[in-house]
Amino acid sequence: MLKPEFSGQFKRDYKLAIKRGCDPKKLEEVITLLCNEQPLPEAYRDHALTNSRNYKDMRECHIEPDWLLVYKVVRQTLILKLIRTGSHSDLF
Repeated sequence: MLKPEFSGQFKRDYKLAIKRGCDPKKLEEVITLLCNEQPLPEAYRDHALTNSRNYKDMRECHIEPDWLLVYKVVRQTLILKLIRTGSHSDLF
């Protein structure tokens, strides 16, 4: 099981997402699946970020069509780093 680690930017992004009316339970479901090292269903469109200098070696999944989660799994220390969350325009 992975231990979640929240970046400061993620915490700010999360507060903004809640203000925008996003359902925090949807995000919690995804984080739980990731912490338990279970594969995400296809609907989340999980994929590696390959052409981004800012998000090298990270992954992204879609909680909703325009609500994303950027994260990184560090297997050596069993940590799930939650980097950013927000819309496409917020993150890219």
